[in-house]
Amino acid sequence: MAAPQAPSPLRALAARALPYAPALAASGALGALCIRAVLDQAGRPALPLDDAFIHMQYARRLAEGGFFSFVAGEGYSTGATSLLWPVLLAPFYALGLRDLSLVYAIWALGLVFHAALAVETARLARPLAGPAAAAGAGAMCAGFAAFAWFAWSGMETVAFAWILTRTARLAAGLLEPAEGAAEAAEGVGEPAMPAGSAATLAGSAATLAGSDAMPAASAPLPSASAERPPAAVARALALAGFTAPLLRPEGALASLLAALAIAVWAARPAPPSPLPASPPPAPPAPPRPDSAIPRLLDRRLLVLAPLLGPLVVPALNQLLAGHPTSSTTTVKWLLGNPNYDGPALRDALLQNIRLLVTDVLDGGQWTAVFLPEGSAAVIVLGAVALAVAAHRRGRPAHAAIVAALALGVLLPCTYLSFLWNRVRYVWPFAPAWLVMAACLARELGDAAQRVRRSLHYVTPLIAGAFAGALAARLPWAIHDLANSARAIDRQQVWLGRWAAQHLPEDARIGVNDTGALAYFSGRRTFDVVGLTTEGEARYWVAGAGSRFEHYEKLPPERRPTHFIVYPHWMACAPVLGREIVDATVEDQAILGGTTMIAYEARWDLLGSGARPVRSAPGERILDEVDVSDLESEAAHGYALEPLADQRNVAVALAAPESDAPGGVDPARAEIADGGRYYRAADRFVVHVGAPPAEARLVMRVASDDGAELAISVAGEEAGTVEVPAGTWVERAVALPAARLAGATQIAITLRRGAGFHAFHYWIVGR
Repeated sequence: MAAPQAPSPLRALAARALPYAPALAASGALGALCIRAVLDQAGRPALPLDDAFIHMQYARRLAEGGFFSFVAGEGYSTGATSLLWPVLLAPFYALGLRDLSLVYAIWALGLVFHAALAVETARLARPLAGPAAAAGAGAMCAGFAAFAWFAWSGMETVAFAWILTRTARLAAGLLEPAEGAAEAAEGVGEPAMPAGSAATLAGSAATLAGSDAMPAASAPLPSASAERPPAAVARALALAGFTAPLLRPEGALASLLAALAIAVWAARPAPPSPLPASPPPAPPAPPRPDSAIPRLLDRRLLVLAPLLGPLVVPALNQLLAGHPTSSTTTVKWLLGNPNYDGPALRDALLQNIRLLVTDVLDGGQWTAVFLPEGSAAVIVLGAVALAVAAHRRGRPAHAAIVAALALGVLLPCTYLSFLWNRVRYVWPFAPAWLVMAACLARELGDAAQRVRRSLHYVTPLIAGAFAGALAARLPWAIHDLANSARAIDRQQVWLGRWAAQHLPEDARIGVNDTGALAYFSGRRTFDVVGLTTEGEARYWVAGAGSRFEHYEKLPPERRPTHFIVYPHWMACAPVLGREIVDATVEDQAILGGTTMIAYEARWDLLGSGARPVRSAPGERILDEVDVSDLESEAAHGYALEPLADQRNVAVALAAPESDAPGGVDPARAEIADGGRYYRAADRFVVHVGAPPAEARLVMRVASDDGAELAISVAGEEAGTVEVPAGTWVERAVALPAARLAGATQIAITLRRGAGFHAFHYWIVGR
């Protein structure tokens, strides 16, 4: 009897591609609607988030030979939240897709990942919910408005959702393979989603009733088991687990799931080899790669591959920037924010979780454009159905992995806010919710059949209803996508092009939205938020006053020559000079402000508040505490309360009235200084050295309603001062000079009033 011939490479490729054909058709139709809407509103290719242009700028610099350098000539930047997404875009730029033509390549990638995500979601659901409900899960995914919005947004969101779902599916399949290892394989031989799933794009749930025609999971293509044995699945899983954190930091969850699954698989004894069918031994065949792996490298070492993924970005940051953390972590992560102590951090986390459960997952005000109201109830019931499905079908590992993926949505709750950019940090975990909804549809369908066996259509009908409810949000989401893209095009993109035409080539633009302005202007940018400009993130997190004090120390060549910012975001009026032009966009809900303004930078006020406005002959400054200056505060042990960043300001006002002796410098009619508002007490340590003959404390302070302050030196009260209501003043208090030897603690305590504002303290003496 002739041995069966292996399928040709072309047939094998066609078999692997077949499951994607219906999903690609559905995604293509949806993409055509999204792109047409964007072109109709914006008049040209456009993207709805400025962050997408950050990826495009990194891609351009990669194509130009700069390894994750955001600004030419300024070296490595830790601001790339996704390492792989710009890498995927860079070849298209290198091939000639410049300016807005690169958007077409981004849209094409979005289409591919959108379709692939629908297929992976269906495959993950199939062992738990069966073929009909799994087809419904794929249809829910294809018609989910959030995935449609982000697939054509230019962001990595859908690609990241795909790698998370794929990792979960491979891990579950490795731990609980189907008969013949078909389901554990990389989808080879798995049946395609039925064409009826595309009908969800029109909101039609009835078409999904035909999804029971999907063949059983135990009927793979003949060579599926041979082509994808468990060792090959483990390698694919290790690669997915390694890759996930390179698309988004939250991918560390996928790395952990992959490592755990490979570790459990590696600990199992290998299955016994079958006995030869005939006595005459055949000549030894060359060892297959799968059998060679244990000899070359213990398969348990494969566990390390996914665990290395989360270390890649920190290692690059340490090697090229001198620190392991990214600027995004500094700016957005609550756990590393110095303004949150234990109780404040706990309260912020609980508030985020409460908002997630009561609003975001329930189709509330933040997600109504994507989710039907009451969606949280379906997710909760789906979680119960997931546990029931795991018990009924003997798939505890599948259920545990889906549950872990669903709970991954708690990771964004550790951010300062997860509401930015249409809640984009939440959606990559949504495929797990869709799998749970599929399980709910299956359990309800089975319950109906136990009542009447003829009700076999209940499962696909319920799954189709879920898909239809999600798809009903598509018109709203597509309109929002196009409207948001128009807004970004009319504001950030327009200003970037304006800068390219009107600003000098050596201009350096201070920005708070850095993507489009850098990509289209071709000018150097200075990211005041610090995401793409190294070293600025800690000052943004501290507040506007600390940024102003930091700018005083910047070398002139590093300071911006212009600013293009939202003035209320910048919140640092002393450095904003003459307004040049503005871009105002009404009828939008995506921008950080209705009006973004281009300014000339103003640096004449830097250092204007460094000295008291009055100085007596022969007096010198023995020490000073420059409030809001992070380095000065740290050097003097200046004590801060939680959430101090919210009361950290930079102001420019007329020179303060002062009761200190000495003359006033007439050139200092206006001064600027950073300060901290609503203080109840200030404590710090001064370093005077040898005790002076006489000394005074000069304080630049203010109060909204008036205040009385008590001053003590090393625990001994030295006097009190009255601070009138209104603008800032400078008050002087004589200090016991003998107590100022070495390091001495000074305390300013509120004795009367609601609070005071502190800007500067000087120890002056002779």
